[in-house]
Amino acid sequence: MEEKIVKVKVKDIAQSPQKLRLVADTVRGKAVDKALDILMVLNKKGSDIVKKAINSGIANAKEAHNVDKESLIISKIFVDESRTLKRGRYASRGRSSRILKRRSHLNLELKVK
Repeated sequence: MEEKIVKVKVKDIAQSPQKLRLVADTVRGKAVDKALDILMVLNKKGSDIVKKAINSGIANAKEAHNVDKESLIISKIFVDESRTLKRGRYASRGRSSRILKRRSHLNLELKVK
């Protein structure tokens, strides 16, 4: 019997990968119910993004494999770097500096227990 796996990709998130990895590390390997409870009380911007991705994966699993969320675990979750927006900022004495607005991609895999 083959494993039932659901993949979710969220691209071009307006948050740096370093900050989003902190949220992804807290829910890696946990059951989906427990992960959603953790994300509910986590005080980070990335928790809403990860929560939406997990809910999307639950809906995809229900549609594709007809399983409920109690039988799903987060097998893989990782954050990659996306394109970086370069912006300029004027500084004192006629100089300018560059501001890098980093963006990220979120990859998520849910697996049936």
